[in-house]
Amino acid sequence: MAIELDKFKQEIYTYVESRMSFIAPNLSVIVGASTAAKLMGVAGGLSNLAKMPACNIHVLGSQRRTLAGFSNTAIMPHSGFVHGSDIVQNTPADLKRKAARLVAAKCAIAARVDGFHECADGSVGESMREDIERKLDKLQEPPPVKPLPAPIDQAHKKRGGRRVRKMKERYAITEFRKQANRMNFGEIEEDAYQDDLGFSLGQVGKAGTGRIRAPQIDEKTKVRISKTLQDVFSRMCNGN
Repeated sequence: MAIELDKFKQEIYTYVESRMSFIAPNLSVIVGASTAAKLMGVAGGLSNLAKMPACNIHVLGSQRRTLAGFSNTAIMPHSGFVHGSDIVQNTPADLKRKAARLVAAKCAIAARVDGFHECADGSVGESMREDIERKLDKLQEPPPVKPLPAPIDQAHKKRGGRRVRKMKERYAITEFRKQANRMNFGEIEEDAYQDDLGFSLGQVGKAGTGRIRAPQIDEKTKVRISKTLQDVFSRMCNGN
């Protein structure tokens, strides 16, 4: 009995599918004659399909299976006959759900147009299908590359005062290092270590009168002694 009922249902679907270009031309243009016939068969006719909202058309034909009576799970949740249309199947997997919702919304409008027997040539369905394809192409385009905005350099509060100035003087480059970094243009420098390492003393000791260079002591980098320690040293010297 069940096999015969299924056979009769398939015959009805085949007949309705062959007549879909006359019954619902706009709906057939969007999802195809086969899918349109299935939607009408499940909804109970074109009039009932025209009264349905797009969210219900989206799930028409969704199947469920029972797992030993413990739980119910859908083979493809929220996927009905609309998912079987060619326009949804040709869409990338990550956009199929969005494409199905878009097609279902257009099917609801096309069913109402066909329900009032307007635009028998299917021009409304063709314009809707072009609109769907244009939106899907727009979704598949890569996002535009936006340049980063120019950074806003805000004035940061910097610590100042005598302590900071003293610290800068202590870590500043010394006169000895400045002289060592200077070189005369076109003059071959002698290697300080005589190992061809390229290390020379620069202008150190060359600006004088030929005397033996005295050790240069920088007051900024000289080791500092606290006043307490100075008092201790003075007492020791006076005691001796």
